[in-house]
Amino acid sequence: MQHLSILPILLPLFTGALLLLPPLSKTLKRQRVFTVLSMLLQVIIGFTLVASVQIDGVTQYILGDWRPPFGIVLVADPMSSVMVCVTNFLAFGAVCYATGYHDRTGGYFYPLFMFQVMGINGAFLTGDAFNLFVFFEVLLIASYALLIHGGGKQKTQATTHYVVLNLAGSSVFLFGLGILYGTLGTLNIADMAQKVGELEGSVAILAKIGALLLLVVFGMKSAMLPLHFWLPKTYSSASAPVAAIFAVMTKVGIYSILRIHGVVFGDEAGELANIAQSWLWPLALLTIVIGTIGALASPSLKLLTANLVVLSAGTLMVCAAIGSEAATSAALYYMVHSTLVAGGMFLLADLIARQRGKAEDRFVISKKTDNPLFLGIGFAIAAIAVIGMPPLSGFLGKIMILQAAHSTAEQLWVWPIVLLSSLGALIALSRAGTTLFWRHSVNKQQTEEHQTVHIGEWLGIVLLLGASPLLALFGGPVSELANDAATFLHDPRLSVEALLTSPLADGGF
Repeated sequence: MQHLSILPILLPLFTGALLLLPPLSKTLKRQRVFTVLSMLLQVIIGFTLVASVQIDGVTQYILGDWRPPFGIVLVADPMSSVMVCVTNFLAFGAVCYATGYHDRTGGYFYPLFMFQVMGINGAFLTGDAFNLFVFFEVLLIASYALLIHGGGKQKTQATTHYVVLNLAGSSVFLFGLGILYGTLGTLNIADMAQKVGELEGSVAILAKIGALLLLVVFGMKSAMLPLHFWLPKTYSSASAPVAAIFAVMTKVGIYSILRIHGVVFGDEAGELANIAQSWLWPLALLTIVIGTIGALASPSLKLLTANLVVLSAGTLMVCAAIGSEAATSAALYYMVHSTLVAGGMFLLADLIARQRGKAEDRFVISKKTDNPLFLGIGFAIAAIAVIGMPPLSGFLGKIMILQAAHSTAEQLWVWPIVLLSSLGALIALSRAGTTLFWRHSVNKQQTEEHQTVHIGEWLGIVLLLGASPLLALFGGPVSELANDAATFLHDPRLSVEALLTSPLADGGF
């Protein structure tokens, strides 16, 4: 249990490495079995980590026994542990779905997938900004290969744009870190938060530049306007399991904004207190608007789902802009909900596309799907959850967000835009559902063979879409977890002072 905090990083790392070596590399069947078992173990570890943090408190894992702020530190707190658990659960559903046929479209799918999971988990657990950059690069390098996995003109074009943009973002990330290290003398997040309030004059201006450069990078990762244009085409062109795991990647950007600009540049930052808020407010609201417009204009279910990811990113950035403890709690609950539902929708869209023949997932008249009952129920659950209608988790998440807007000004901006975005999602998904399930071609010979659905594909969709009813059913305990995470982030005694004075676990590496 002492090493529980590092297992979400080590296990996918070793799994990916072993998959590249004989005898696992010899046959795809062995890779499937080994990867599914590894991901199942990681899901168990994720839930165990959440329970451990709730029972024993925040765990700080110090690699090499280099005490903060000098060494590499992993922090398992209420927020990071929940996001690791969500990532592992999402990845397990995506891996189950990939066992159908997607893992056969190219080589090294499972090793790349494991390295992607390692990078995402590391980004959530790291306690210093430089290793946040390192894990960003790990997950990005894996995502470059996964995005183009299987080949194709559309994937190649989307990958090119994605790689160029993220390479530029990585450069900006380094510039920002360099400036902050030069002004603060540290990149440990807790130590940065303790020192930033002492900055004055020209040094404070330099630190502000570094902080805003990081906001640009995190905004690009989270698909914040005007840096969101890469996302719809990229996500819609990726294979279904890859698009599903990509659903959590925008949340890494949101998480980084909450962690860096909420903790380091929060209320206790002196001259630099809440410097991101004036930028986040207009950009978050406009991101919701552009995501809604994109959803209404989408010609296919995959593109619609990708635009809904943009919309959810804007909704989460509104919570970051509000900046209160209630808003952070609402953001975490909605982050869990939107990640799992979006991942399930990408899997569902792929299965629908395969059963509609040449029409695929486009909103045109086509042949009837082979499994209309299962696909229809799945689509209805996803649609109700995304729109925010009762009784599913989307309703609870949006209620929490609306309640977090306390002042009159916040209510005047947040309530109309969030509610109108739900109306836009309702219109877009209603159009999609009626076309996909009710408008069928007639008087044509249906010569296409029935598509057999692999049990792993059924399981992947059921797991991810079934999470929404469960999040609503267990809304009380999940919201308590979100409240604990928000309290931790907004209390400097917990998120700053405690991490610098009393580490709880030492690593042996």
